[in-house]
Amino acid sequence: MPPTALADRQFAEAHEPLVFTDSKLVYFSSVSENTLRFVEKLQMDSARIPLHAHEPKLITNAPYVLLIPTYGGDRGKRSILPQIMKFLGYEENRRNLRGVIGAGNTNFGEYYCIAAKRIAEKCNVPVLYKFELMGTPEDVLRVREGLETFWTPASQKQQKP
Repeated sequence: MPPTALADRQFAEAHEPLVFTDSKLVYFSSVSENTLRFVEKLQMDSARIPLHAHEPKLITNAPYVLLIPTYGGDRGKRSILPQIMKFLGYEENRRNLRGVIGAGNTNFGEYYCIAAKRIAEKCNVPVLYKFELMGTPEDVLRVREGLETFWTPASQKQQKP
């Protein structure tokens, strides 16, 4: 990229509109909205990572759990979408991340929920739960109850080194 193009890009990124959230659950859902439907069933305060480049960028102000799907069965390549990578590109969002929940397709075999596994490993946080596609009513219950327990003060003390 030529220096002027790089400078123009850096200027644009520095002046992007931002939205801040204190939600303890942040998620990404594509146009299929499978993940959105799962999150709606949780009936919890949540924030959605922007789908389109023209939308304001999401910045976390507080600790949160990330819920994401895995895309593509091509041996895990491109399993983490650019929107998620851009979201995690903000230092505040990496710093506030406490755990990952993955949605996936068991047809991907060993690459089932690989996006959640890779992010958890890279950011040094646990994979808290994995579910297939849109999840079952049992998955919804387990995630809701698990997150309630995860955010209790006693649980938070146990997580600190």
